[in-house]
Amino acid sequence: MTLENYKFHKEHTWVKLSGRSKKVKVGITDYAQESLGDIIYIELPEVDTHIEAGTEMAEIESTKTSSPVIAPVNGTVVEVNEELIDHPEIINEDPYGKGWIAVIEMHNPQELEELMDYEEYESYLEEER
Repeated sequence: MTLENYKFHKEHTWVKLSGRSKKVKVGITDYAQESLGDIIYIELPEVDTHIEAGTEMAEIESTKTSSPVIAPVNGTVVEVNEELIDHPEIINEDPYGKGWIAVIEMHNPQELEELMDYEEYESYLEEER
């Protein structure tokens, strides 16, 4: 899987760009799901909720811990991945694909420039470890 259309936030969330749309998919990184362990529940954000970058947009519970999902961009939630309600383990199985959490319509696409690309994120992880 190629991650060139993805941008990463230091709180281990990602944004997937699709063309010139202001709508982006958001999820947690492979590193985050691995750190959490087996995910057993997710509290999804509400559709039409305004979210601020750097604040909690969802909550994930695993067999190890409970962890907030930090929004990587400002915007409005326009869709959530309802499949995760009954099958939160999809995040463990496919964090960059079927395990997406929400679609956000960004208020300011310029914010994407503040996020890391995959190589920058990998370097960031090395420093974190």
